[in-house]
Amino acid sequence: MIDNPPPCPKCSCEYTYEMNALLVCPECGHEWAPGDGGAEGRDAGGERVVKDAVGNVLRDGDSVVVVKALKVKGSPSGIKAGTKVRNIRLVDGVDGHDIDCKVDGFGAMQLKSSVVKKT
Repeated sequence: MIDNPPPCPKCSCEYTYEMNALLVCPECGHEWAPGDGGAEGRDAGGERVVKDAVGNVLRDGDSVVVVKALKVKGSPSGIKAGTKVRNIRLVDGVDGHDIDCKVDGFGAMQLKSSVVKKT
């Protein structure tokens, strides 16, 4: 048992507690293992690491291919699997949408890294 659990890495709440093998924040509900400091998706330097659908590390400026057909609100067709997207930017998006890009025929949008593959 941890005597003084560390504050939550997401919201900095000081009232975290231990539950089984995890630490839990009562304010935001974030759970993390005590050894990783809550740094999910971070490398040794503390920088954010974003991986594609097959585990390749993505960086700003990479080109990716969409691996599954995606529905787009307001569009009758959507984005087809195999569509190439160039010059991506990694962002802290909403609901897991961590890639900011321009898709030909659709314009600027955000994609999830789990539906693309690095080329």
